Amino acid sequence: MPLIQHVYEQVRRAELIERVLVATDDRRIAEAVRAFGGEAVMTSGDHSNGTSRIAEVAATETADLIANVQADEPEIEPSLIDAAIRCLDGHPECPVSTLASPFAPDEDPADPNIVKVVLDAAGRALYFSRAPIPHDRDEDAGRPPLKHLGMYVYRRTFLLEFARLAPTPLERIEGLEQLRVLEHGHDIAVAVVDAPYHGIDTPEQYDEFVARRARH
Repeated sequence: MPLIQHVYEQVRRAELIERVLVATDDRRIAEAVRAFGGEAVMTSGDHSNGTSRIAEVAATETADLIANVQADEPEIEPSLIDAAIRCLDGHPECPVSTLASPFAPDEDPADPNIVKVVLDAAGRALYFSRAPIPHDRDEDAGRPPLKHLGMYVYRRTFLLEFARLAPTPLERIEGLEQLRVLEHGHDIAVAVVDAPYHGIDTPEQYDEFVARRARH
């Protein structure tokens, strides 16, 4: 089964999702999606990140909220997608919501392929980083690190605005597009959930995913 099909089927199982689209500029991906009965939308090849790509699609849609689940998240639970949607509903001051989770015992907070996030008292993101944050200076484990899960829910109106926002210095340094939202002064609501997995960013992580699937 193609990796994208794993993601597609997980998203389709979420209770609050009405329609699932795969936005891509690669005809091979679109053909693979259509081969398993999914719906694909071709976009421009000029996008620098996934958010601007789905903003192109959002311009022709009417949904108030749009969830963006990245194609490297085949193990995301449908209930977590629903949690992110409910999180945005509960934070009317925020144009975006996302997810965070405690680290699993076998995950290394120092791994730059696993993004970290720190929150304010209201559950909004203060910062995202590939570095271990927060730094526990006194080693008292008073605030365990949180890993960021690569999915977002956007208000459609903000998605269209995001596509016009200029890239920002921290976004470039960290290689994290969500920092553009924060650097332009917008809030990101974060739902803290229990998710003992992370996205697939390396061939080794993909091999681990295939091995887990084989065991089940």
